[in-house]
Amino acid sequence: MSRANKTYFSDQFDLFLPYIEDLPLRDQREMMERPFFSLAKSKRIKPIDYRSPDGKTWVHVSANPEYGMATIWDADILIYCASTLADMQRRGLNDIPRKLHIMPFDLLRAIGRPTTGRAYELLGQTLDRLVSTTVKTNIRAENRREATFNWLDGWTQLVDERTERSRGMTIELSSWFYEGVLMSGGILSIDRAYFQISGGRERWLYRVARKHAGGAGEGGFAISLPTLFEKSGAEGQYRRFKFEIAKIVDRNELPGYALTLEQPPGKREPHLRMVRRTDAQLTSTPRASKSLKPAAATSKLAPAKSATRAR
Repeated sequence: MSRANKTYFSDQFDLFLPYIEDLPLRDQREMMERPFFSLAKSKRIKPIDYRSPDGKTWVHVSANPEYGMATIWDADILIYCASTLADMQRRGLNDIPRKLHIMPFDLLRAIGRPTTGRAYELLGQTLDRLVSTTVKTNIRAENRREATFNWLDGWTQLVDERTERSRGMTIELSSWFYEGVLMSGGILSIDRAYFQISGGRERWLYRVARKHAGGAGEGGFAISLPTLFEKSGAEGQYRRFKFEIAKIVDRNELPGYALTLEQPPGKREPHLRMVRRTDAQLTSTPRASKSLKPAAATSKLAPAKSATRAR
């Protein structure tokens, strides 16, 4: 697959995680709205520097020039690991491990990826980015000024000592991620359709909607587009981001959540409202009849409602 340590063994099959066809998916709550990942499939070297509007929360993400920054698609591996840890916790397993022994075929199936030869090569590249991307943040830094970590502390290919054939891999999770999954209230359920979302911005928006609008009631959750732009960590100009968000709202295809743009009275910039779809709405995802053009990105805005807003 990619550059990794090799461990030779003869009989360790009992160590591997069993494949669970309908493993309930869980995401780590603190990772769902902050800019921890690149939203582009192209290689990103430029760091992410984020500070919340109140100045209390900050995130800095830096990439290894050789591998690039971990992407939001790479985060699928972490979602799988979080789901696996949560399942162990639910079953009352003692001594939940931070190092997981996984069959790549099972991992790829679980996150909706192909299982061809090329997929295994891409998996290795994904793991390299998760190992080499460095995060510094004061989120859950406790008594320290900051926490510094990589998403994975390492990964290893397991090789049969007799045949030299690959027998799977081990993935060692960072303490920050591991503790965040197992702490009380540290995870949220997500829709399996998340893995089918192709766009990076759409994937990130789903995670924001799930965290903030999932339990916000009928009014949902609203956030100004400039604040949303800062939270995304996306490269490029705000104007382009605003246009892309308008197109996503126009399509309105996020699993389980409806999106609308609103113009609050007295505000220059629109707000994005995210509302959990009703059971009736879930049977059919509405689409707008035509796409917005750049000059009309903020046209046809709904009047603002009273609802939960971002801080």
